[in-house]
Amino acid sequence: MEPITTSFKDLPFFFSLFLFVYLLGYLYLFRTWTPSSRPLASSCLISLLHGVSAVYLAATALLSDPDRGFSSPNTKSQNSVLDFSSAYFLADLLHLAVFPSPAGGDELFAAHHAAVLFVFLTCRYLVSHGACALLALLIVAEATSACQNSWTLADARGPDAPLAARLRRFVTLPFYASYSVCRCVLAPVLIVKMTWFYVSGGADGVIPRWVWVSWTVVIVVAVTVSILWIRNLWVLFFEEKRNSRIAKKIQ
Repeated sequence: MEPITTSFKDLPFFFSLFLFVYLLGYLYLFRTWTPSSRPLASSCLISLLHGVSAVYLAATALLSDPDRGFSSPNTKSQNSVLDFSSAYFLADLLHLAVFPSPAGGDELFAAHHAAVLFVFLTCRYLVSHGACALLALLIVAEATSACQNSWTLADARGPDAPLAARLRRFVTLPFYASYSVCRCVLAPVLIVKMTWFYVSGGADGVIPRWVWVSWTVVIVVAVTVSILWIRNLWVLFFEEKRNSRIAKKIQ
């Protein structure tokens, strides 16, 4: 098993990386976009970087640990992934603070990021156990990052950009379907297994009860909000399909 580390060096390095990528997007890649869409596009860029990288890094960290389990000690690579993800959420919190969305709703995102940071940082720096459970959930959560951020970027670009409009139509169904499987099926299964393990005393002596209870609450609330969000998107999707068919019949 890899040695456990309590070094703080990775977190500021990864934060600097996400900040650099954000500024690269804002000042260069999306400089011709509208003032309202540039911050959102830059946020999507670091979200895409985080999501795709986190899936690979977390999977590698889990597979390299022969003693992995819901209460096993964190390895060095697992701690690095926790730092990587924590740095992303810190960077996106900074984005929300500097560029509040005109449409509102930032409070929900900020609360989500802060809660996830609490989970990751307590696992990383307080108890140093349980990363396997969190990284497994991270993989499920970020598996749809490429589709989701492509969909969000295309939507932010606006219907006046033909390529963006085509991209949005192309990725909508795969994104909705994959997100539904991950958030409505896989995530609840993992949560039930993790919670049952903790309730049965599997983490006694290594993860304090108040810690795993708080983790469970945060994760359940986050997944529930995700399920409600994708449900609303499906409702809108089928309403648009129905209205489109009605419009064609009228013509």
